[in-house]
Amino acid sequence: MNYIDTHREIVESCKKGSHKAQVALYGHYSKAMYNTCLRMVKNEHDAQDLLQSSFTDVFLNISKFKFESSIGAYIKRIVINNCINFLKKRKLDIEELNQNIKIPVAVKEEKVEVNYTVEAIKNCMESLSDGYRTVFSLYMFEGYDHKEIGTILNISEATSKSQLSRAKQKIRLMVTEESASNKY
Repeated sequence: MNYIDTHREIVESCKKGSHKAQVALYGHYSKAMYNTCLRMVKNEHDAQDLLQSSFTDVFLNISKFKFESSIGAYIKRIVINNCINFLKKRKLDIEELNQNIKIPVAVKEEKVEVNYTVEAIKNCMESLSDGYRTVFSLYMFEGYDHKEIGTILNISEATSKSQLSRAKQKIRLMVTEESASNKY
């Protein structure tokens, strides 16, 4: 069995309208998809709403699923598209490449040991703009390349690269500042 056939029986039962199969499919994927929503929209209530509407979309359109990819990839694509549409409605703040943006850099005479924990990065991500956070999340956590991100967000590949670079810089700066303040 390959990954494309994962949960084939459950999906086939969902196509027939089985509520039990829908509950099983939801159980397999809801936690991971909720985490995806939360990373992208950074609000628990919005993430819960997006998760529910995404699974509604999954079950309404499951008859179109042809096992050309895994069911997990199919669900994830719906979740990400719903999150992106939600962010676009909130006027996703993507800064084009030609804008000059100054990012402050802490200059210290002594070296600061920086602790890049998952928790530290997660906390820093929450303070990023929607544009930076979305590109960072799609690239770092969801595995999309810059061309795919450009297509999804209707931006250039160069803008996607720039947004990722700036997001990394901001996270690096925030983690460095946090590490320095905790040292004293």
